[in-house]
Amino acid sequence: MTRWQYHVMKIETSGMLGGKLDADAFQAELDRLGADLWELVSCFDTNQLHGQSRDVVAVFKRPR
Repeated sequence: MTRWQYHVMKIETSGMLGGKLDADAFQAELDRLGADLWELVSCFDTNQLHGQSRDVVAVFKRPR
C-alpha cells in the first residue's frame, strides 16, 4: 500500500480588495515543487467580502 506525504501551500493575494495573484511567482513555486516530485491534487481560493479571493491554497502529495 502506498503511503503519502502531503504539503499545503497558501499564497496571499494582493490588491486593495484582494483577488490579485502573482501568476509568475505561483508558476515558479509549482515548478519548484514539481521538481521535488510533489503532485498537485487540489487548488482552491478562500473568500473575503464580496467574493474577492483572500488566499489561494494548493495541496500536493508524493509517495512517502
